[in-house]
Amino acid sequence: MLKTLRNQDEPVKVRLAALQAMQAASFSVVAFESSRGDYIATLRAIADDPDPELRQRVLGILAREKDGYAQKKLLEGLKDPKKALVPPEKALQLLSYDVHADAYSAARDIVKKPPDEMARREALRLLAADATAAPMFEKLLRDKKELREVRQIAASALQALKPEKMQQHAREILLDKSDYDDIKATSLTALAQFGDQEAIGKDKALLKSVDRLSVGKASAKYKQSASRFLGKYGQ
Repeated sequence: MLKTLRNQDEPVKVRLAALQAMQAASFSVVAFESSRGDYIATLRAIADDPDPELRQRVLGILAREKDGYAQKKLLEGLKDPKKALVPPEKALQLLSYDVHADAYSAARDIVKKPPDEMARREALRLLAADATAAPMFEKLLRDKKELREVRQIAASALQALKPEKMQQHAREILLDKSDYDDIKATSLTALAQFGDQEAIGKDKALLKSVDRLSVGKASAKYKQSASRFLGKYGQ
């Protein structure tokens, strides 16, 4: 099967079937151990195969194995598109299996100068584990001109990295009459699940704002979130 996998003269479907069979066999750790070295060597040898589907499958397996060779090739592709073996968004997804400082650096470069919006979003998702990225996520969260999906990514990242900052921004967003309903709903969820319950219960301005918006022209999603939030505090 390894010989079939390496042979570019074989039909791609046959090579993909061989790859699938080898991947299934690899789950039997003890039985497969004697073949693992050859298996990894073969995967590395065909990581730059002409067929894009095979390349992506192989790099995915190597990335999940936290293979240094695959990480190097993925990073090279992000820094130099001419060397890219997979699209940038896929490279970022694969690098997230074992993130190192070089991956964070590459992701920051993508955010600053993205080849497209999909790659930018994947770069932000990867940076969600980087504590030094918290200020950037704060800025993105509060930017009303930013894409809604990006602001949602920022909210999730900030909740994980700096929960106290997320609570602060969530309150300010809910007091802002001009912000979007879906961002407000996310803010409500953050406060309800992770906020200081005693402080929220005494925050009359916040409760009043949530109550006012819950009966206005808000979306159904926001009204449901607001109803649960207010019910929690006896409003």
